[in-house]
Amino acid sequence: MTTEHDLVDRVSPREELVRFLLDSGALTGDWAAAFDAAPRAAFLPDLMWPYDMDTGASRSVDRSADPAGWEREAYANVPVTIQWDDGHHTGPAPGRVPTSSASMPSVVSRMLADLDVFPGAHVLEVGTGTGWNAGLLSARLGGQCVVTVEVDRSVAAEARMALKRAGLHPEVVCGDGWDGWPDGAPYDRVIVTAGVREFPRAWLEQTRPGGLIVAPWGTHYCDEDALVRLTVADDGSASGPFLRPLEFMKLRAQRLDWRRFGSHVGTYPGDAAEEAVSVTLADLGEGRRFHGAKFVMGLCVPDCAHVLNTDRGESTLWFFDMAEGSRSWASAVFRAGEAKATVHQSGPRRLWDEVSRALEWWRGLGSPPVDSFGLTVTPEGAHRPWLADSSRPVPSFAAE
Repeated sequence: MTTEHDLVDRVSPREELVRFLLDSGALTGDWAAAFDAAPRAAFLPDLMWPYDMDTGASRSVDRSADPAGWEREAYANVPVTIQWDDGHHTGPAPGRVPTSSASMPSVVSRMLADLDVFPGAHVLEVGTGTGWNAGLLSARLGGQCVVTVEVDRSVAAEARMALKRAGLHPEVVCGDGWDGWPDGAPYDRVIVTAGVREFPRAWLEQTRPGGLIVAPWGTHYCDEDALVRLTVADDGSASGPFLRPLEFMKLRAQRLDWRRFGSHVGTYPGDAAEEAVSVTLADLGEGRRFHGAKFVMGLCVPDCAHVLNTDRGESTLWFFDMAEGSRSWASAVFRAGEAKATVHQSGPRRLWDEVSRALEWWRGLGSPPVDSFGLTVTPEGAHRPWLADSSRPVPSFAAE
């Protein structure tokens, strides 16, 4: 006799994923057929590295050694790394830096819903990766409506083969997504699957007036992004709200090279008097993923990068001015058991002063979440964040 338990056991990992996405609202009904036509597993390599959301670590899964386990991971709602160290990594162990991945399925499905496509919509994707996202778009719109650009030659080749095996035929271009793809312009929609720190003019120029650009955007202050949906105007500008926080691998042309700050800290402890402050690491969003503080500090303190170093009960936040030729820096040292942090600063920019004023401004407004903000990009390329609507620019606390 077949029992209800038997029927549940027969549900495949693929079916479980689609059911989960539908039940959670991450997948809308109009995309369900595309998820059936372009299954995630068809775009993943035999050796892959799923990311454990609880431990923050990646582990290898080999299809030839554990086909059932591989299938479970392929349809788990977790991101999967498919390349380490720009392709220079070999072997089954995780590499140093993940450089290409299949995004978490719930993130993929929500971003596609945000794209608001329509029959016949012409879409440019920046960041092909595995090809799964391009496959979903092609299953929904037809391959003739989709162009996807990938900077890494080997990743593009693997994606092209996976799409062909799945019977899906978008145009796959190996090139720098920073340039878009003018041969296919104009586009009704542009979707970017890498973290962006600056919108290139090419994306705005290649999008029709009224068209949408959906991308993870943030500042070099931290790795956190927020998904922004920009509407392109007749004058070539683009503006729209941040929808929710998330984090993507950064566009290769816009990665932050930390070596540029190697000569910033000359004489420690700097040229300013030591200061004791009552701000905590938690206040600044450290250790609180997508808390909002770090993202907003990046909006209010332009051209500033920061990093947290922890060693033996002592944590130091470093702040560096990114302006060319600048050597301004600040540090805040937090010690276990001490109520106040010790601040040192150096250079024309007093970066800690700027950060603390930005924090005071944000908290004075009740700490509005990321989706209270938005972004306008001018035709000249200026990026202007705002709060609630474009008539309320976010203040910059950088010294004039």
